[in-house]
Amino acid sequence: MSNPHVVVVGAGFAGLVAARELQMAGVDVEIVEARDRIGGRAWTEERMGRPLELGATWVHWMQPHVWSEITRYDQSIYPSPFCDDAYWVTGDSVKHGSEADLEAAIDRPMQKIFENSRDFFPYPYEPLHVLDERSGSSPELRQQFLAADEGSVLDCLRDGSFSQEEIDLCNAFWAAGYIGDPEQGSPLMAKQWAALSDHRMSLMEEQTLRYKLTNGMRGIYENIAADLNCPIRLNTPVKSIDHRAAGATVTLENGESISCDSVIVTVPVGALPTIEFTPTLPDGMRNIIDKKWNSTGCKIWVKIKGHHSILGYAPTPAKMAIFRSEFFLDDDTTICVGFGPHHDQVNLNDPKHGQEIVNQWRPDLEVVDSTGHDWVADKWSGQAWATLRSGQFTNGWHHFRTTDSRLHFAGADWARGWRGVVVDGAIETGLSTARNVIKELKV
Repeated sequence: MSNPHVVVVGAGFAGLVAARELQMAGVDVEIVEARDRIGGRAWTEERMGRPLELGATWVHWMQPHVWSEITRYDQSIYPSPFCDDAYWVTGDSVKHGSEADLEAAIDRPMQKIFENSRDFFPYPYEPLHVLDERSGSSPELRQQFLAADEGSVLDCLRDGSFSQEEIDLCNAFWAAGYIGDPEQGSPLMAKQWAALSDHRMSLMEEQTLRYKLTNGMRGIYENIAADLNCPIRLNTPVKSIDHRAAGATVTLENGESISCDSVIVTVPVGALPTIEFTPTLPDGMRNIIDKKWNSTGCKIWVKIKGHHSILGYAPTPAKMAIFRSEFFLDDDTTICVGFGPHHDQVNLNDPKHGQEIVNQWRPDLEVVDSTGHDWVADKWSGQAWATLRSGQFTNGWHHFRTTDSRLHFAGADWARGWRGVVVDGAIETGLSTARNVIKELKV
């Protein structure tokens, strides 16, 4: 009797972890990947004279799934630098202080944004817990939870209790956090981030912007791939998937068809239109695919002359919302990283655009290089990390958690915990989806 056969679509963290878990259970696996490399939206590459993360960057010991991989592969971490000088744009002025000054200025309005996070997320990795009638949550709390998925994350600051400076600081933070327009982002996403960070702004920043892998993300994804004995077929896009109650057929763009007992798709929402599904996906899934997430932004690396320890915040419509020093090189240059809400407003590889970004805070600094990867324009991602629009927290991602055929989905887009900004959610769903397939196949 032959082993069950599973096709995994995508060789990012979710796909690699799923394949490893299936392999350990004795399942025959093959991975098909559209790109010419593994890693997905985690991509460590040599640029500007050193390894840079073009996608996911930061990790933390309070992210349980990625920390397990760090432990498994004996990887180490180191901190991003604290910045000596902070600059934040409000109105027509640029304010200057220390990083601690900026953190103090943003703390009060962020606490308002985090309001009710303890009640809404008593179990942060069960994000819809309060909507479950078995949870014992009151009807009033359930209604509050549903209402908190509407409007903008900034709406709660517009009651007259907060200054324009406080609103502008939060606008900048969430333009980067949502990697999209903060006016479109679900307030519940911000509250879950708070719950995943012990409801503390300082810990949330530490988890999402402070610690990096010494060997880069490739120090993990290359090690996972090395543990696999299954084929990883690069440059192999999928054209269509026919999924049934007893199996599936994956048809590649080259015309080849692969029959399998189950298929796990790790493609993000932005790239799902590249695959034709038969039968058509349910309405809940197609609605999200049509509308996409609130993930329209970009990440840029900018090199400037001299060593400068700087942090910048700028609200929309600024090209970059958050900008900070990351590396001080021996050639007397500094590499900074920035995050902005609209990918189509920036040419990531044009130093002139890098100079315009730096000019928001320090026009006296000279940009010598800039680089990045436009994930939204990338056919195989169509987005940066997964961030939720208003209404999509309670009516969105969870539709992809279960299906009535041998088609399954994994990836950070569907995670119960960290849904995108870090790789923890991708690992989480790769593991959980693989376990569900193993149960389904009765391995």
